[in-house]
This record gives sequence, C-alpha cells and structure tokens, in this order.
Amino acid sequence: MVANNYNMNAVPAGSRPLARHRSPFNSIKFFVFCHSLLQLAQLLVSGYMKSSISTIERRYGLSSQKSGLLAAFNEVGNTVLIVFVSFLGSRVHRPRFIGGGALLACLASLLMAMPHFLSGQYEYTDRISSSIDNSTGLCQSERTLNTSLSNQSCSLQESPAQRVVYPLLLLGQLLLGIGAVPIQPFGISYIDDYASKKNSPLYLGILLAVTSIGPAFGFITGSLMLRFYVDFDKLSKDQIELNHEDLRWVGAWWLGFLVASCLLFLAALPYLFFPRNMPKEDDAADVESRPDTKQQQTNQPQEDSLLQFLKSFPRTALRTLRSPVFLLVVLAQINLAALLSGLATFMAKFIERQFSQTVPFSTMMIGGVCIPLAVLGTVLGGALMRRFNISVRGASKLCTAVILICVFSATPLLLIGCSTQKVAEVYPHRTSALSCRAGCHCPEEAFNPVCGSDGVEFRSPCHAGCNGIETDSNNKTTNYTQCRCVGGLGSAFPGTCGSGCSHLLLPFVALLGLTSFVASFSQTPSYMMILRTVAVEDKSFAVGVQYMLFRVLAFMPGPVLYGSVIDKTCILWGNKCSKQTSCLYYNLDNFRQRFLGLQVVFVCGGLLCFLLTIVVLRKRGGLEEPQPESKGGYELVKEQKAPEIASSKEKVQT
Repeated sequence: MVANNYNMNAVPAGSRPLARHRSPFNSIKFFVFCHSLLQLAQLLVSGYMKSSISTIERRYGLSSQKSGLLAAFNEVGNTVLIVFVSFLGSRVHRPRFIGGGALLACLASLLMAMPHFLSGQYEYTDRISSSIDNSTGLCQSERTLNTSLSNQSCSLQESPAQRVVYPLLLLGQLLLGIGAVPIQPFGISYIDDYASKKNSPLYLGILLAVTSIGPAFGFITGSLMLRFYVDFDKLSKDQIELNHEDLRWVGAWWLGFLVASCLLFLAALPYLFFPRNMPKEDDAADVESRPDTKQQQTNQPQEDSLLQFLKSFPRTALRTLRSPVFLLVVLAQINLAALLSGLATFMAKFIERQFSQTVPFSTMMIGGVCIPLAVLGTVLGGALMRRFNISVRGASKLCTAVILICVFSATPLLLIGCSTQKVAEVYPHRTSALSCRAGCHCPEEAFNPVCGSDGVEFRSPCHAGCNGIETDSNNKTTNYTQCRCVGGLGSAFPGTCGSGCSHLLLPFVALLGLTSFVASFSQTPSYMMILRTVAVEDKSFAVGVQYMLFRVLAFMPGPVLYGSVIDKTCILWGNKCSKQTSCLYYNLDNFRQRFLGLQVVFVCGGLLCFLLTIVVLRKRGGLEEPQPESKGGYELVKEQKAPEIASSKEKVQT
C-alpha cells in the first residue's frame, strides 16, 4: 500500500490519482450512504424479531419466558466478541469485516425463517381434536371417532423437524448477534478516520438517526407481514378459515426474515470493493503526498499485541470505574435499557390482550408511535445540550428532571385497563366442568373462543354446549345455536367477547408515547456525562464498557425477566398433544400491574441514580474532568475557585 503511494506521487497530476478518485468506492460519502443502508437492514431484522415474538410464541407453543430468552439471545454472541472487536480496530480490512458480518447476518435471517419450511402446516387445537366433519367443535352426544386423525396430527408435532425449531431460532439469533458485532464500531471508526473534521459529525449524526429509526421500520414491517396468514404459501384463500380478530390467528412471521435477508445481502456487496484505506476527505492529494504519515497510521496499531491488550484491560477498566459519576450514569442507563427491552419485546402483546386489538395493529402502535417519539426526544435532547451549552452538573439535573416527569407520566398507566372478561370455567373462578355440557365430550385441547349472547365467553362451541351452526354463502361460520350453557337467546358468535377496554386505547397510547418522548431526552445528556468524566484516552473504552454492561445487565436478562413476570399472570395454559403450549388467558389486572409496575420500578431506579450524581457532583464542588497530560488520573476542578477555567473547558468540550 505504501509502495503504491510512492509510485502515485511520481505520476503527473490529472492521470492515475484522478481516475482513482472517480471511483465511488474511494468516496467516504458513498461509504456513509452504504453504511446507512446496511445499518437500516440490520436493525430492521432486530426490530422485526421483537415485533413477531408473540406470533412465534403462539405458532410454536412457547411460554413468554422462552420467547423472552429468544428475543435476548442475539446479545450473547455480541457481548462475547465486542472486546476483540475493540482490540482489532484498524488492524484489519474494516470494510471487508463489515461485509462479512452483514453476510453472516443475512444467513442468520434465513435460518430464522427456516422453521416455517421445516415444520408442517399450522394446526391450531380445534383442527387437531375434531376436524373430521363439518360441525367442527360442536357438542356431540357421542365421542367422534377421530383418534387416528388426532394421533397423526400429534405425530407431526413431535417429528424431528418440529423438535429443532426452537434450537434453530436460537442459533439464528446467536449468529445475528455475531454478525452485527463489526458493523457499527468498524463503520464509525472508518468514517471518523477518512471524513473531514467538518463533515464527520454530520455523517455520524446520520448513522445515529438510522440507528434510531431502524427498529421502527422493523415493527412497521412486522405489522404489514403479520396481516398475511402464516400458511398463505401452502393454502388457497378459500382454505384459510381464521381472520385477524381470532385469538388463534398466526401471521406470516417468517416472510419478513426473507425480505430482510435479501436486503442484507444487497447491502453487503459494496463492502467487498471498498479499500482498506481511502484518501482523506478534506485534502486527499495532500494526504497521499505524505506516505510516512499513512504508513505510521497503518502500522502503529500493530505494535500492541493481543496479549498486551489483555494485560492492560484490567488496569484500564479499574481506572475507568474509579469515577463514581460514570458508574451512577451507567447504572441509570441500565435501568432505562431494561425498561426498553421489556417495552420493545412485549408491549405489542400487552396492547393486544389488554385492549382486544389485533397483532398487526398492536405492532404498528409501537413502531409508528412510540419509537418515532423516542427518536424525536433524543434529537431534541441533543439540541438542548448544544443550545444552552449545558455542563455536567446541568446535564445531571436535566436527566433527573426528565426521569421524574416519566414517573408521573408512567404511573397512571397502571390504572388504564379492565379486568379479564368473564370466561366460563376459567375466570373469575376456576370451576369444574359445567353440568350443562356433561355429555359433550369436549377435548381438553379445544380452543375456539365464542362469545355467548349473555356476555359470557367459552373456550369453544363445545364448552358452550352448542349443537347448531349457521353459515354464510361462503360457508363461513356466523353463529352457533342451541347452546345449552348460554343464557338468554342461547346462541354464541365466533370470537372473544373482549376485555371491553378498547375505548381506553387512545389515552393509554398517548401517555405511553409521552413517557417514551420524555425519557429519551436523557439519552444525549447522559452520554455527555460519561464522556466528560473519564480520562481522554479512555473515552472509547468507557463507551465499550457501557455497551457491554447494557447487554449483560439489561438487554440479555430484561426480556427473560419480563417474560417470567407475564407467565405468572396466566390463568389458562394451552394444551396440544398432552403438552403445555402458550398461554390462552391472562388475568389482565395482574398482567397490567406487574408488567407496567416493573417498568415503573426501573424508571425509579434510573431516577435514584441520577439524583445521586447530583449529590456526588455537589460534594466535589464542580466538574470532575481528566487532565490531558495525566495518565488516566483525575484532577478535580473547583468551579468556585476557577470559574473561568471550568467554563472555558466545558465550552471547548461541547
């Protein structure tokens, strides 16, 4: 590479260098464009996974704890490898590593869709138990001889292909996390190396914006894909009996992964052609005329071996963790990150159950309302820091104020909701089988909810004691008649009675959006607090430690914790082939209080940590700022004794 630079210096201007510069792959602007597309595709997969998690849970009979583990599993590979990525830095061909990571993420996305093609047709419980005649699920005085059909369906559920579904999903998530490791760190460092000082903040701002809106695109994509039936590729339109309002509906969760894998593949191709080093944007010719400088930039990192890096790791970590402000801010951010992990993974499911909404609509509420408001809050928080040149103490007060507002906006959410609808034999009291259907021989796994004319919901027409059925011209069921367990008219219509809380959806989403908007104001100020309270040479390391703690303490355990809390509110588990599947009915009061209560706990934890930063900074009398000439130590700047110095330093760093 250096030799080539010497040869180029001997070539007259206007020949080879100009031809080289005409290539878009020697333009940092084109790299920013490609990297924005790649990050959008990669984060789309991550957001889409969370938007589809409740659908996957229903399709394969997973508990919320299992689905939470699945949602968090991509952080495992990411956490393990992030330290080595921080060591590699510019020692490797960064564009090719980014492209390789993107191709691995593409493969992972394909693996995520594979279970749909390996497993058979989606068989909801009503089909397994009694689909041998046209009167599916009705009360019958004699047990239908459908044993062979049931055994055949159960043998499909227990086939080797079906048993590898969950491990395959976990493997896909693991590879997705590994593939994402080099994308953002290498991309940011590459841009920072070759962009001009003037344009570098703009380029990084573009990437951060894409990072914020990427998950929103994932949720919106999920809302669109889940409108299609899961087996639309295997069944004709006339064969699809369910609709969006049916609790047994499963959308085409796999389709979005195929789309995302195609996008990732296309986005990865340009990285195979970007050079390891490209001309500096501000004055490329001048940079090329100084080969000694470039050689020093290329070869300098090679002086440190991996062994030396690992030896220095504990010392650097200890030096960074000496700052109490750094620790408190990171702990506050961990609380907010844990809150975010639960909201992103299970809030769509909460809206679906609490307000009797469809899965696509619930997903759209998260991707179309909450995430965009959070992005707007992050941008305005950064603008506020820049406009008023806020110091570290000011940033700590700002973070405390906005999180305090979050407590007041999040607490009323606990009160917005309704109790579980009355379900015979399930809620409000778990009773034995009703005598009115004693001779119906209803299968244990039957689940085809119907709402009686008296307002009571039943697990199936059989459980309601229905003997008749009414259909329309398309042979679609419109009503069940002669229902012995239903009072009044003795009829029932297909579908759930609902919680009766749909009118409360608008105020709930408004408060939830306000909470997301206000909480995101603290993101930029808290980052600035971290960058201003560690040694200059440790800033990159501090950010790496911060992200690692996010994954280990928030993004990995968070979804599993939320899933466990949700599972404890289940009042009726599904049963398929004598095995427990996903939850059919929740105690909605407990669901709301525990799910949202846990979020309030995390908000209060973040508030406490930010309050302690104010106390620490006040006791120290000012801004804790490392001196450039110090070797990682800290020197306390007393604002009372030297206000002019402290003020000038804050302005320079801002």
